[in-house]
Amino acid sequence: MELSALLLLALAAGFLLFFIIQSQPKTHGHLPPGPRPLPFLGNLLQMDRRGLLNSFLQLQEKYGDVFTVHLGPRPVVMLCSTDTIREALVDQAEAFSGRGTVAVLDPVIQGYGVAFANGECWKTIRRFSLTTMRDFGMGKRSVEEQIKEEAQCLVEELKKYKGAPLNPTFFFQSIAANIICSIVFGERFDYTDHQFLRLMDLIYQTFSLMSSLSSQVFELFPAVLKYFPGGHRQISQNLQEILDYIGYSVEQHRATLDPSAPRDFIDTFLLRMEKEKSNRHTEFHHQNLMMSVLSLFFAGTETTSTTLRYSFLIMLKYPNVAEKVQKEIDQVIGSHRLPTLDDRSKMPYTDAVIHEIQRFSDLAPIGLPHRVTKDTLFRGYLIPKNTEVYPILSSALHDPRYFEQPDTFNPEHFLDANGALKKSEAFLPFSAGKRICLGEGIARNELFLFFTTILQNFSLASPVALENIDLTSKTSGSGKIPPPYQIHFLSR
Repeated sequence: MELSALLLLALAAGFLLFFIIQSQPKTHGHLPPGPRPLPFLGNLLQMDRRGLLNSFLQLQEKYGDVFTVHLGPRPVVMLCSTDTIREALVDQAEAFSGRGTVAVLDPVIQGYGVAFANGECWKTIRRFSLTTMRDFGMGKRSVEEQIKEEAQCLVEELKKYKGAPLNPTFFFQSIAANIICSIVFGERFDYTDHQFLRLMDLIYQTFSLMSSLSSQVFELFPAVLKYFPGGHRQISQNLQEILDYIGYSVEQHRATLDPSAPRDFIDTFLLRMEKEKSNRHTEFHHQNLMMSVLSLFFAGTETTSTTLRYSFLIMLKYPNVAEKVQKEIDQVIGSHRLPTLDDRSKMPYTDAVIHEIQRFSDLAPIGLPHRVTKDTLFRGYLIPKNTEVYPILSSALHDPRYFEQPDTFNPEHFLDANGALKKSEAFLPFSAGKRICLGEGIARNELFLFFTTILQNFSLASPVALENIDLTSKTSGSGKIPPPYQIHFLSR
């Protein structure tokens, strides 16, 4: 028995030694300073229990705007503040254009598609996606017309409630999803469609799980935690179910494809696949199609819808701001025609409010991870090729050097002394550089037209007292999620 115990002890010691050796940072550069890591655990003991964002912001106070954190065994360089992020992502755009991995998504995504591919594959797919989305978003039937039509559908739907309180989550998801669906799938869905309802629920669940504390812990130790139950498994199941629908839609497109008249993103990708089928090295294959559609569908739905949920929660908290927006709507647009994108330049206060909502809501505080594509000299440090880099977008959106009251909602942040819209270098909700959000233009158009159309047609009221309206996000991981709330949409 004693021999067996010694053998077990020796095995355990060997196993521990293996992990210690494996977890030692393997870098040949001169990384920025940061807290001293422990073997395997990295900087786990320095992490704030409230999540990664709070941890990084606390470390910024100690180490400055560029520092290294060991997420488990791997070193990751953190970029904080507007000037630092722009210097990296814009001034050294090519070097910082690689994409890092998001551990909870990687088992499904596996580095494919427009959002997560790297190298020439990413460049090819991104160019194709930009061109195709421009063709179907700005082509024969402009994206503006689609958004206006969807906004009217929403107005009619909200009128059915006759001012009764409701949770707006599903409605905001639906209108955002239908815009990206028209570009990607070539169709919009009725708000009562069962398949559509299920897809919306899966996207909402997945975004919530991605932003949870458990997913942030998983990011530190995916190699070990993947063997245990947890939210990461539910995320994979949800994404697979969405992919099952996408796969079905791709087959339907393939069966009805007319090469002379492509209807949407999927048709165009299938035609390119056919054109390059003899090229063994083509990036236009089934896996890239599936993951690109998944990325566009997911991001195009969740980011805009979550921003809209924040928008109207903030308007409930600041009714004086909503009244000023409605006054500008009445002066510029009136009540007898739909808002148009041409109106935006004549409505600086409304535009400033939307900018401030995006800044204050801080939807993607950590941003998607980048990766340096070569050994990179940055501010006196040598960052080795393939090192992951996190641009902490929240540090720009709350940068006190650019915003007088960074933690307070104040549309004046985006207005000059004459009441005109004031642009800010620190306004980075869509990130910056070569990896800037693919759908930025469409998202900005959606936010303006949906926001103004709703406030043109409805006054807002809350079932709870003003002082009890809480703007604190439900979670703060890879994304921020507003707390659930009820709202009255009262016809004007």
